[in-house]
Amino acid sequence: MAIQDNGAREKNPNLIENLMGYIDTRIDIIRLEIQEKLKSSFVTLLHVVLLGFTALMFFIFFNIFLGLLLNDLLDSYFWGFGIIALIYVILLVVLIVGVDKKIFQGVADKAFDNTIYKADKREPNV
Repeated sequence: MAIQDNGAREKNPNLIENLMGYIDTRIDIIRLEIQEKLKSSFVTLLHVVLLGFTALMFFIFFNIFLGLLLNDLLDSYFWGFGIIALIYVILLVVLIVGVDKKIFQGVADKAFDNTIYKADKREPNV
């Protein structure tokens, strides 16, 4: 009995080569996606750090301005800064004692909702 080949042995190396090419391509795509996400994350981090630094500097100088303004209005050297410090102490006590952590949990839930699996949503379901 003769076994008919019909070119099946010639197709197997091509099939394996195609499969290896497909796997290499998928690995390259995943590497590019990771590189793109890292670059995007770096740019976002840099932007947030610069915005945070600018906001912090504004906050500090605005508080100094308010303290000096109150000093001038009260005709004192220190009462303006004391009033500003008292406002922050009251705010600290309210945050420690009076505010429920569930409020912050709700804000965090809204801010970070589905951020981890956002990339999965853009790919169609199989």
